[in-house]
Parts: sequence; C-alpha cells; structure tokens
Amino acid sequence: MRNIFIALVFFIAISGFSQELNCNVVVNAQLTGNENFPIFKTLEKQLTEFVNNTKWTNKTFLPQERIDCSMVLTISNYSGESFQATLQVQSSRPVYGSSYSTPIYNFNDKNFNFRYLEYQNLIFNPTQFQSNLVSVLAFHVYMILALDADSFSANGGDAYLKQAQTIMNYSQQGNFLGWKLEDGLQSRFTLMDNIMSPTFKEYRQVINNYHRQGLDVMSENAKEAKENISNALKMFQIMNRRRPNSFLQRTFFDAKADEIAQIFSGGPNVNIASLKEILQKVAPMHSSKWQSIKF
Repeated sequence: MRNIFIALVFFIAISGFSQELNCNVVVNAQLTGNENFPIFKTLEKQLTEFVNNTKWTNKTFLPQERIDCSMVLTISNYSGESFQATLQVQSSRPVYGSSYSTPIYNFNDKNFNFRYLEYQNLIFNPTQFQSNLVSVLAFHVYMILALDADSFSANGGDAYLKQAQTIMNYSQQGNFLGWKLEDGLQSRFTLMDNIMSPTFKEYRQVINNYHRQGLDVMSENAKEAKENISNALKMFQIMNRRRPNSFLQRTFFDAKADEIAQIFSGGPNVNIASLKEILQKVAPMHSSKWQSIKF
C-alpha cells in the first residue's frame, strides 16, 4: 500500500512538470463595446487553461524550463457563436549566463475567425480537426515549440513543425481564413510554406547560430558572440536573393530588429559595415534602427 502511495505521489509530481508553456492569454473585447460581458472572461479563462494545461509533447518540462509566451486575442465583432478577431502571439527564451530573455516568435494573425459557445470543451486532437479556435491556437503553440527547439539545437524543432503542418493541412476543411494559399501573403499558410521551403533552407540555421553561437556566448566572449551573430544574419542575403522581402524574413526582424540594433550599438567593436548594408536590403522596413547602429 505504501509503495502504491509513493508511486501516486511521484506520478502527480511528474504530471505537474508536464506542461511546456507559461503562456499569458488575454482576451481584449473593447472593440465590441461589450468588453465586460461574462463570455469574454470565460473565453480568456478557458484559453489560458487550454494552452497551459494541454500536454503538447512527450517530453517532461520542469517549471523553470517552460517557454514564456503570450497570446493577445483582440475581438472586433461577434454575433451569436461567430467571432471575428486577430491574435498576436509572442514567445521568448532565456539567454545563457544572463537574466535576459530574447524574443523568438512574433506573429500577428489577422485572419482569425472562429465559432465559440460559452463553456464548450476545448480539446486538441493531433490528427483531426476539432474547431478553428483549437486549430489556430495549437498551430501557434507548435510554432513556438519548434523555433524554441531550433534555437537550442540544429533542426531541433522538426517534430513540432511537422505537427504544425499537419494542423494546417487538416484545418483547411473548416473553410476558415489563413489555412490556404489564396488567403494572402501574411497567413499561417505562407509562414508554414516559407519555413518548410528549400528557398529558405538557411533560416533555421540562422535561428540556431544566432542564439547558440551568438547570444549564449555573449557572457563569455562578447566580441566572438557579436561576430557570430553578424555571420548568422548575413545568411539572409542568400535567402533574399532567391525571394526578396519574404514574409518569413519579416517575421524574424519584427521579433529581432530592436535587439539587433542594441547588440551592435555597444560593447566591443566589430566591423559590421557589410552587415549594415545587408540589413538595409533584407529588412528595409527597419532602416531607422540600422542607421542608429554605431561602429
């Protein structure tokens, strides 16, 4: 009996460490004019529990290993069970030897319409469409997991990207925006198509080199770290020649532009004249930040 009790306690302890994410979920309904309606608080609570309590992987995460992220759901209109919204998703990961967290994923999902009935069950099925609400959140969860894993080991996010692609494929049957080629150049489909395409085969290597050989080395050798980050960013020139101003590049620099400007505006000097020229070409929307870099 005692052994059974010990095993039960051990199982509960391990289960408590199973969640992968520490996600702050916010439902903003101000645009509807009815932000105080109970349904929005219920939705926020259910989404928070769904994202943070679902077992997304077969790995065990200790509390300090959970990925910090946020999802801000802004509802613009609703009628009955139908909702029109946008979803801003962001994630970060700690940098070795520091208290700094670096942004990894930053995506503004503008094509997010869904159906929701208050208190309905939100259950994720990895192989079958349940609802657009579940699919969109699960897709972004796996993108968070994939890029986080890539930032720690080369191609470490393979399994998560495959699951995100599976979600994209089976969600097309729901006829909601964002899952198909014809849904625009800033959609979930475009993001997945870009990241899985040979056209951008260097992208995930950039993610890994930038973080593991760059930021994670910064506390030990800042000059070497900055040189490695510079070399990683220069790979965008290769991708940009194949497809200029791609959506995938824009998502990277939307997350990283401020950080890059800060990295090269202080500390030991490295020659980044060529890097500044490349940044102006591959991410011209952030030209004011690149101009502020002094070397």
